[in-house]
Amino acid sequence: MTAEPMEQSQLHSFVCEIMQATAVTATEPIQSLWSGYGQIVRIGLQNSASAASVIVKHIEPPGLGATNARGWSGDVSHSRKLRSYEVEANWYRDWSSQCNGLSRVPHCFAVESFDRGHVFVLEDLDASGFPHRCGRLSDSQLDACLRWLANFHATFLNQSPEGLWQTGTYWHLDTRPDELAVMQEGPLKQAASLIDQRLSGCRFKTLIHGDAKVANFCFGEAEQEVAAVDFQYVGGGCGMKDVAYFLGSCLSDEECARREDQCLAVYFEELGTRVGSSIAESLEQEWRRLFPWAWADFHRFLCGWCATHPKLTEYSRRMVQQVLP
Repeated sequence: MTAEPMEQSQLHSFVCEIMQATAVTATEPIQSLWSGYGQIVRIGLQNSASAASVIVKHIEPPGLGATNARGWSGDVSHSRKLRSYEVEANWYRDWSSQCNGLSRVPHCFAVESFDRGHVFVLEDLDASGFPHRCGRLSDSQLDACLRWLANFHATFLNQSPEGLWQTGTYWHLDTRPDELAVMQEGPLKQAASLIDQRLSGCRFKTLIHGDAKVANFCFGEAEQEVAAVDFQYVGGGCGMKDVAYFLGSCLSDEECARREDQCLAVYFEELGTRVGSSIAESLEQEWRRLFPWAWADFHRFLCGWCATHPKLTEYSRRMVQQVLP
């Protein structure tokens, strides 16, 4: 492909060729990508033997100078976003097929990289039985997401993140120097490297989703059915980073405090059944100890990114106090 922006007709032709369809029947915008880096659309297909519709993630970065909703921009931000889409392309091309029904992700029909970005042609999870997006979860849905995370982490336990982020999550310290620089001086800022080293130095590592918020889970008609999307920040690390971030995305402050033990029990029960008895106990002991460290790591990021963010709660501050020297 050329360095010129891809016209809609070119995109449609590409998708039809990949899916062996005779025509596009409909195009439905789903969302724009963060900071104007592209769009996600649903494309209906005529006479495709594989699927009646697909989801197309079309990444065309705007170049330097683009801004985002929180005001963060510049070379570091732009480079991080570009790398995130390269990682996602590698994830769908080289890794996603290892996931099974216990950690459901969209099937990837094609990944095409070109001078100005990428095109991912993905399974339409709505059409495959995962049409629901939820902000507040039932107990069954909450447990289903925790089990999804446990199975995902078990699948990739001790695998080296080739082609992905060496350290997953979009808030990793090494990729967020600007946010650290503007963070208020104090014990948490001083401990930022220590927290990162403690998490990075864990014995048991896996691939983590890296952005496992509730908005990136798709739910089926049965409440235990769930799939996940958005793998820009998948990479190596401790599974507690995903668990802490997920719980903070869907539980209130009071619920986090009240349900922490219950949620961790669901996660570790599922993880233990998948990794085997020989390491399950040691793995759980290490990762349970690292749960507040993972929470504190994200809290540290928020303090620099948006010091008035509503997720900077009393529960979150108590977690930070557990790990500060």
